[in-house]
Amino acid sequence: MTVWPTLLVLALVAGCAQMPDRVVLLQGGVVVKTVKGETELTTPYSTAEVKRGTATPGRSSAEDVQNRYGALLAAQPPRPRSFEVLFLFNKAELTPDSAILLEWIKTAIAALPAAEIVVIGHTDTLGPEWVNDRLSLRRAETVRDALMAIGVARDQIAVVGRGKRDLAVPTAAEMPEPRNRRAEIKVR
Repeated sequence: MTVWPTLLVLALVAGCAQMPDRVVLLQGGVVVKTVKGETELTTPYSTAEVKRGTATPGRSSAEDVQNRYGALLAAQPPRPRSFEVLFLFNKAELTPDSAILLEWIKTAIAALPAAEIVVIGHTDTLGPEWVNDRLSLRRAETVRDALMAIGVARDQIAVVGRGKRDLAVPTAAEMPEPRNRRAEIKVR
């Protein structure tokens, strides 16, 4: 059996040859391929029971999935989250709105046990590359320091400076763009 998911699928493979494999689509879409053909699942809670090379389509429900697989679903790590804050021109200082937003982000991160965080600093295209590389790293470090102040361990936070590479808003060289003066905070 081959399963090609597009978003989220719950697939359980039984260890016993007598029990069928079961695929339950939670969201998105999936094609279940067997030696005897394909079964496409496109609606939430559609299922495919696979036994002896044949996939038999069926339906489940939110209640059935919770009853059968609730413990398994609860054991999943939280979905990765991504945040963004903006900085003042040529500084590693947050804009006033982003300073407020960072307080909310810190609260969201504090609620996650053992979060792994990557902070990626960016700049606009003004100035030489080496200056922008340093500034983008300082911006990432500013966010890291704010997270450490709420108790996130330093070894949980990686910081990276990308300078003027990976612009949020593509611009010509030496063009000021406030939305490019940012730090991305990726939490998983």
